Amino acid sequence: MVFFIEKARDVSMSSLYQVLSPAGELVSDLKGLLDEATMIKMYENMVLVRQFDRKSINLQRQGRMGTYAPFEGQEASQVGSAMALAPGDWLFPTYRDHAAAIVHGQSMARVFLYWMGHMEGSISPKHLNIMPPCVPIATQMVHAVGTAWASKLQNEQHVSIAYFGDGASSEGDFHEALNFAGVFQTPTIFFCQNNGFAISVPFSQQSASKTIAQRSAAYDIPGVRIDGNDIFAVWLTMKEAMQRALEGKGPTLIEAVTFRYGAHTTADDPKKYRDQEILSEEWRQERDPLQRLRVFLENQGLWNETKEDELMAHVNEQIDAALVEAESYPKSKPEDMFKHVYAEPSWMATEQESELVKPSKQEGIPA
Repeated sequence: MVFFIEKARDVSMSSLYQVLSPAGELVSDLKGLLDEATMIKMYENMVLVRQFDRKSINLQRQGRMGTYAPFEGQEASQVGSAMALAPGDWLFPTYRDHAAAIVHGQSMARVFLYWMGHMEGSISPKHLNIMPPCVPIATQMVHAVGTAWASKLQNEQHVSIAYFGDGASSEGDFHEALNFAGVFQTPTIFFCQNNGFAISVPFSQQSASKTIAQRSAAYDIPGVRIDGNDIFAVWLTMKEAMQRALEGKGPTLIEAVTFRYGAHTTADDPKKYRDQEILSEEWRQERDPLQRLRVFLENQGLWNETKEDELMAHVNEQIDAALVEAESYPKSKPEDMFKHVYAEPSWMATEQESELVKPSKQEGIPA
């Protein structure tokens, strides 16, 4: 199936690999690599996670959930990459990759629980290797390499995928991970969703290199730059990277160029550092990942308004059921933060927990 990555070093790093144009037209021949059922499932998954994302923002605004990291606009990158994985593959998400986790098998109820402050929200099904969302920037990349190396040493046919943003490429962990993976040829896929901003800092102020993909040359591994809003390009590139990894050809760095419409988190105001209205509308109207796939499916006679209405009703029902399950859990307690930190509680943690839970001495203030 090798058709793109092996040739990537001969292609300008400023170019984007694209299969499905923003107008919903094929610009590259699929050659039977994607069947109709998979295409429809891609669209259904993207609709599901977009509705989940919107629901989560509303829940946060209602005070029913904590600070939340939205991803609307990046669905093709997350859904396309996760759909390419096999059940036993290892997924190392950031705090924004809940769409990928859901597609890989994490329940929506668990994702809700995570943002509601429950430690149970970090637990994945026993038969799946989904790591807890990683809040520290780029640290999960090193973990993904170590897990991939273990899989290689044990002759397992598994890959590890590390999700990260453009800001993470400025961290030392990024370089350590790529260097180790290159030296030991680990079956690791480094999947960067380049949103153009590390919170408020544009990529042009983060790096002198024009792209993230070109950095792969320093570690002698393939680096490819793709249209991150083209789910066909994402899925096909992932499949090829996985094939290379499982054949012992080592890691791949994928830079998926995309854009998140909303804020960095619900505690952020993007209007303070970028022209939110122009950028969001430009990407939403001209490059939206869901719209381009829907147009393609409709032109192929695979989708219509009736199916759209049925899908929306179904996904909203699923999301509502997951929310009911999540909200049936007992409320999380502040002292839960001290659990599962140390094998044996340290005196400092014990003292801090005691200070937190003891009755307040201030009159009129409840414990």
